[in-house]
Amino acid sequence: MPVRRTQNWLPSIFNDFFDNDWMVKANATAPAINVFETEKEYKVELAAPGMTKEDFNVHIDEENNLVISMEKKTESKEEGNKDEKREGRYLRREFSYTKFQQTMILPDDVDKEKISAQVENGVLNINLPKFTEQEKEKAKRFIDVK
Repeated sequence: MPVRRTQNWLPSIFNDFFDNDWMVKANATAPAINVFETEKEYKVELAAPGMTKEDFNVHIDEENNLVISMEKKTESKEEGNKDEKREGRYLRREFSYTKFQQTMILPDDVDKEKISAQVENGVLNINLPKFTEQEKEKAKRFIDVK
């Protein structure tokens, strides 16, 4: 089963202490991730409402870990004065920037060449097919003894 790597180095008692109105947990906005296993594959689901496929980057790093990252920058304006040479002040202006990265350790039975991903209805779905028994046997590397 893919394992989630967290960057949380504080014991949970400290997290509970710092999770108040004055100091919100840093990972409070991290999207929820589900991992589901069948006989033939693992499925990773990441909640990403409002995101499109262009906002995601899914790849295998040099250590053969699955890396999921997303980034979205949006700007919405509601201004009292639309004139380009503004002499007034903003009544409302909001910038939104979302950036997230998650690294998952992949099990040895995942066929990394056949991993696929798609965004559908606000969810990033990543399919991690498992090797078949025949592929596992083929993958064994025998060394010819001379």
